[in-house]
Amino acid sequence: MTEWILCATGALALGFLVDLLVGDPHGWPHLIRGFGFLIAALERVLYPMKNKRAGGTLLVVVVLLLSAGLPALLLFFVWRVSPWLYIVIETVFCWQILATKSLRDESRAVYAKLASGDLPGARKAVSMIVGRDTDALDAAGVTRAAVETVAENASDGVAAPLFYMLLGGAVLGCLYKAANTMDSMVGYKNERYLDFGRTAARLDDALNFIPARLCAWVMIFAARLCGMDAGNALRIYRRDKRNHASPNSAHTEAAMAGALRVRLAGDAYYFGKLCKKPYIGDAQRPIEAADILRAHKLLYVTAYLLLMLALAFRGILYAAI
Repeated sequence: MTEWILCATGALALGFLVDLLVGDPHGWPHLIRGFGFLIAALERVLYPMKNKRAGGTLLVVVVLLLSAGLPALLLFFVWRVSPWLYIVIETVFCWQILATKSLRDESRAVYAKLASGDLPGARKAVSMIVGRDTDALDAAGVTRAAVETVAENASDGVAAPLFYMLLGGAVLGCLYKAANTMDSMVGYKNERYLDFGRTAARLDDALNFIPARLCAWVMIFAARLCGMDAGNALRIYRRDKRNHASPNSAHTEAAMAGALRVRLAGDAYYFGKLCKKPYIGDAQRPIEAADILRAHKLLYVTAYLLLMLALAFRGILYAAI
């Protein structure tokens, strides 16, 4: 057990480092893309079922069994061959489960277009990372969408994967990312997915409950280290953490909005329909393109702190055993 803790902890730290250095290069094979293909294939088979909720629940069960079971079998047999080979494979899994650099890179592309005055290009770039309609967004709207994505995915792409890999290594990390990918593909409250995607959406909400709150509190502390307004981040977090249809998304968005002293969220169009949403934060100053870079700084410091917490917990566990 102690040997596994050491190997898994080393792989987690290495995977975190590889993610920061390499990210997710376009065109490379990727675990999450594989989950997407699996979910899409199973949806084609299960969606025609008359009982949509049962079909969606079966989708969740099969995806979770495969996404966690196959990596578990692979790592089990690799461990029996060599702990060193186990570290390599576990590191690759951890790297692909995390998304710190890719989140920065995708949103930085939005900043680059805004900084050069290319608003149409910025709209196109931000459309790659958000679900809302972007064709009519002004520069402030594009910036707001990018900052919101960085804030929300600080939990989904960094905090939650670290949390579950801390508890159960890459296997539990794979299970979380499969659930999160299902939610992003079928967890919509529209006519097609209201019943079929209900189980996936509720599972994702449950899995993100603790990580979203943990990430928000760490982000508030990170704001102080970054020289941002941590006091305002705490105030806005306490006030606006429920200003979202999701029980989790507003937590990190509120912390980010407060730290940057800007207002996020508000009404947005999705598939041509206006969606009324409350604001998060106060417009203490106009939002600007440079806020995307400030969000990156806060994201990275938050990620480092979360990793330190994970490693400290593993160290305590190792000492106790």
